[in-house]
Amino acid sequence: MKALQGVEGHVEWREQPSPTCDVGQVKIRVAAAGLNRADLMQRAGLYPPPPGASDILGLECAGVISEVGVGSSWQVGDRVCTLLAGGGMAEEVVVDGRHVLPVPEGLSLHEAAAIVEVYATVWLNLFQLAELQPGEKVLLHAGASGIGSAAIQLCKAFGNPTWVSVGSAERLAYCEALGAQGGVVRGDGLEGLKDLGPFDVILDPVGANYSELNLDVVALDGRWVMIGLMGGRQAQFDLAKVLSKRVRLQGSTLRSRDDAFKADLLSDLGQQVWPLFTEGRLKPQLAKTFPIADAEAAFEALASNQISGKVVLVIDETLS
Repeated sequence: MKALQGVEGHVEWREQPSPTCDVGQVKIRVAAAGLNRADLMQRAGLYPPPPGASDILGLECAGVISEVGVGSSWQVGDRVCTLLAGGGMAEEVVVDGRHVLPVPEGLSLHEAAAIVEVYATVWLNLFQLAELQPGEKVLLHAGASGIGSAAIQLCKAFGNPTWVSVGSAERLAYCEALGAQGGVVRGDGLEGLKDLGPFDVILDPVGANYSELNLDVVALDGRWVMIGLMGGRQAQFDLAKVLSKRVRLQGSTLRSRDDAFKADLLSDLGQQVWPLFTEGRLKPQLAKTFPIADAEAAFEALASNQISGKVVLVIDETLS
């Protein structure tokens, strides 16, 4: 089979051994794979896969099951999407059957490739770790990203008003169209968030640059969940605010979680979130697709920070 690998800051579509299907696993003929910032970091040599995971790029994909290992209830021919620690940007991938979900009714395989990683991330961090309750206010930094797009819709579905920080007026309008109450544009200054808060939960992929601001706008007993370091890893802030506001700061990663944890997360996602796609309350925000031959252009598009929603790489054009 062929697969995409990061090589010294660029990507190459090259021959790799076809994976074998073991007990409890399924093999998927991949139609399309979602592109995430973790893939950009891995391409740059900054985010190696966890021990034991494939070094092939791709943390999510969708396709058709071509082989089923002993002990799995899936069937050959099932249309599925899956969460991965790596390996999704390939013609085939083998995955624990517990990490697979059916493609929601009415969605194409290209759309399904854009939903698993972002909705799993949002469900884990907002609803499980931060224990978001109906009516609580949420602040989403990078609100027009794939994760932000998913979070806005999911918060709306569960009764949580959201506000965002974004890079442009156009991206703010995009977020408001999805259901955000409002927000601020970085270039105009983030201080306006102080007039919109306080926020019960902050989902933060930025890190250091926003630390002081987060403590200013988080509510009493608020939860600040950090999922990325786009703005740096070294921060200085006033710990007295953490004490006086009783703030809970939670660091969170998903890729390195063990198989059992991911199986429980995907089971919960399938029960609590997947029906909302069928009901039309959630919609994939597929901004742009690229053929696998143009993978480098897809990576550059995501790196430009001009994409609202998700980028997907089409691997098998005969599957849709």
